[in-house]
Amino acid sequence: MIRPTLLALALLTGAAQAEEIFVSNERDNTVSVIDSRDWSVTRTFAVGRRPRGLTFSPDGRRLYVCASDSDAVQVIDPDTGKLLHDLPSGEDPEQFALAPDGRTLFIANENNATTTVVDAEARKVLAQIDVGIEPEGMAVSPDGSLAVTTSETTNMVHWIDTRTLQAIDATPVGQRPRHAEFTRDGRTLWVSSEIGGTVAVIDVATRQVVETIEFAIKGISADRIQPVGITLTEDGATAFVALGPSDRVAVVDTRSRKVTAYILVGRRVWHVAMLPGGRELVTTNGVSGDVTVIDAAALKAVRSVKVGRYPWGAAVRPKPGAAPPEGRTAGGGE
Repeated sequence: MIRPTLLALALLTGAAQAEEIFVSNERDNTVSVIDSRDWSVTRTFAVGRRPRGLTFSPDGRRLYVCASDSDAVQVIDPDTGKLLHDLPSGEDPEQFALAPDGRTLFIANENNATTTVVDAEARKVLAQIDVGIEPEGMAVSPDGSLAVTTSETTNMVHWIDTRTLQAIDATPVGQRPRHAEFTRDGRTLWVSSEIGGTVAVIDVATRQVVETIEFAIKGISADRIQPVGITLTEDGATAFVALGPSDRVAVVDTRSRKVTAYILVGRRVWHVAMLPGGRELVTTNGVSGDVTVIDAAALKAVRSVKVGRYPWGAAVRPKPGAAPPEGRTAGGGE
């Protein structure tokens, strides 16, 4: 028999570990919400057309969604799914990144080759910055001093000074760069190149590529290995890279920059998101219409959760009423 005090402690511990995963369904124009306690879809709500990137405000009380075909970044109450308002976003917003100040959004506008900078509190455009053709990936450095945009057709990473809101440099990378991810110390930037089939590791100080990581999967042709989403563990030791129609996630040792494993997931994996504490991560699988849950320690897929049609992005926050783990805020991802 479990004594009441131990039962209460167990319930509190379970509550502290509960998260909600918000998944954008590109073809359904919806967002599905998954409860990590039992991996059930608890609700689905409508958003704008062709939702892709999504992230949370630092307090987890607002969900930002790139509604690409609605030409808007939508601000949504994540508890109710109610649209609060649209932000001016520029044409065809694909992905975005929220600066550490919690209010400045950097938005990649694929159709007009710009990065739009928006004050989310004032609902005001601060700048539109010319970058390369078909920008998609966005990231802001941990110290907030730099933003980067990846341009799919120009095959470059464009560096933006967040103080002056000016483009200051560009770094060539592989063909069709899709996603950019700073390491937690801000010293390196990881950029996936979908058609190039590689990930570039860039030294932020010099803005030069210092390593190009390649992938090879037995029995899978090279043209099906198409890196897109990247997430890093909290200690920075491991990177997980979504490899598109190969239906695999690559596990990369960030020190040696060598691939140590491949994990089979759903069909056409787009993005990966780490849960707080790093015990699990999830992938969005477009063609199979599901989310794969991966045990990060065992490096094994442990379950599949059916969501809407063509899930694309994912963002994680602690479930309301559950305190986030120490050192973490209620955050998101794409």
